[in-house]
Amino acid sequence: MKKAGKMIPVLQTPRTKMRSAPQPSAMDVEAAYWAAVKARDPSFDGKFYYSVVTTGVYCRPSCSARLARRENVAFHASCADAERAGFRPCKRCKPNEPSLHDRYATKIAEACRLIEQVEEPPKLADLARATGLSPYHFHRIFKAVAGVTPKAYAVAHRQRRARENLMGNASVTRAIHAAGFNSSSRFYADSTGFLGMTPTDFRSGGNSADMRFAVGQCSLGSILVAASDKGIAAIFLGDDPEVLVRNLQDRFPKANLIGGDRAFENVMATVVGLVEAPETGLDLPLDIRGTAFQHRVWQALREIPAGTTATYSEIAEHIGMPKAVRAVAAACAANKLAVAIPCHRVVRNDGSLSGYRWGVERKRALLEREAKS
Repeated sequence: MKKAGKMIPVLQTPRTKMRSAPQPSAMDVEAAYWAAVKARDPSFDGKFYYSVVTTGVYCRPSCSARLARRENVAFHASCADAERAGFRPCKRCKPNEPSLHDRYATKIAEACRLIEQVEEPPKLADLARATGLSPYHFHRIFKAVAGVTPKAYAVAHRQRRARENLMGNASVTRAIHAAGFNSSSRFYADSTGFLGMTPTDFRSGGNSADMRFAVGQCSLGSILVAASDKGIAAIFLGDDPEVLVRNLQDRFPKANLIGGDRAFENVMATVVGLVEAPETGLDLPLDIRGTAFQHRVWQALREIPAGTTATYSEIAEHIGMPKAVRAVAAACAANKLAVAIPCHRVVRNDGSLSGYRWGVERKRALLEREAKS
């Protein structure tokens, strides 16, 4: 997958029989390490270190020093291993100190704490000054490390505080101001987008929020479809219709759940048609609720072409956060819109089918259908 543009899946067709990947030999590992050294790949920093016998020093893989001859290079699991072998740390890359990425990550973590501790979002210049970076450099590094801009992080934090305050039974007005919103009108204008309903309805657990739903059958078993006034909010797959309804009740404990009428039957039929032929897509509005990071992951999933797959690592790379593989997997697991947000198209690096909220066999069936289309 490229960092920009269309996704490049690792598999052109899903596999129907999965075998465990063979363990790499020591020769394969050294070949991979040497390739990382030649590429000065920072993603390998901390995973291994290499020493150069002619200079007597050891470096991290991303070191910008002149490339040594392969026969003069040895690999070590840690700085201690390299030093026990008689090598001293390189003065250029300083492998025995935190990497540049780690130092930046620490600075950005400090900036995040500053954002979270104040009522008003700090100015970019103030955050940059606190971390010892220029505003331009700070903005670029913050986005690279956190995955969002400082402003977007501050907005997401205020929204999270608003949700927590509303759920704590505070009055709506107090919750708005406690979350750092000075303007009630601005909060109400944005609240439906991140709460999915009015603040009052959210505070009461969705007490007056209408949620239409219906349960039916498809080739993958039972299916539940629920929709708010904004669009489809849930598509659940399973074996037991009653379990699916209980899951919906747990998600909206005080919502006004309304059985689907004749008009909703058309919505249900459209969603069932998507399950039977995922490559057709869904031409209906969605009510997607989640964190800013989850939205980025889910949008990336929707860009994977039908009939192809991508790995968790590729998704992380695509959203500009190559080290957030586990967070990407967690976002996939949190997806409430089966097939509409195609988390079934994400596989492990070796191509095997990992866990799927709705069952691995359903995941395999969906991929097989797309491969035949």
